[in-house]
Amino acid sequence: MNFNGFSDADFNIFHIDGLIPRKRAIEDNIQPKFRAIGDVLTDDLSSMIGSEMYLHIARHARRTVNPPDDTWLAIAGNKRGYKKHPHFQIGLWDDRVFIWLAFIYELPGKSEIASTFLQHISEIKNLRADNYVISLDHTKKDATSIENIDLKSALERFRDVKKAEFLIGKQLFPNNPILKDGDAFITFARQTYENLIPLYRLSYQ
Repeated sequence: MNFNGFSDADFNIFHIDGLIPRKRAIEDNIQPKFRAIGDVLTDDLSSMIGSEMYLHIARHARRTVNPPDDTWLAIAGNKRGYKKHPHFQIGLWDDRVFIWLAFIYELPGKSEIASTFLQHISEIKNLRADNYVISLDHTKKDATSIENIDLKSALERFRDVKKAEFLIGKQLFPNNPILKDGDAFITFARQTYENLIPLYRLSYQ
């Protein structure tokens, strides 16, 4: 399918009661859009990074009671999984879309990556000019602008605390016209990731 943008109905899916009805709505309405977005951006990232990248779409298969509060696609350099690797994410909460370069707690070598980022902290701070935000927990929707976060402390926590995470990217809210225009959204996501590829490369040093 062609991706024509996200609708209010996509966000309202997260207000559907019940695990099965909400999962079914995600599968029917959001996952085809993720597939369309992901097919384009996986090729783009493979080209920009210079090695093959793979698309993963969250299935929420382990959930047995509580319906998901968000859903996402991930693009990683590993065909079998993404959580143990630096990866790119796009996903939805009920009130926003997120576009992340994600380093989550399951990632081996987290301390080494954080130490490398601390050595290159000025390069991360330079992204504030483009309104990048940071999240320290992928299970929470809130994020803080680079301008307002204590970046050194955040990276030290990412280094030293086993469950600590580091996600950097952008968030768009339902009233943003980019979300209604599929081509504009994919262009925006591509540009967001292009600026983050130097950090992705650093994480593998």
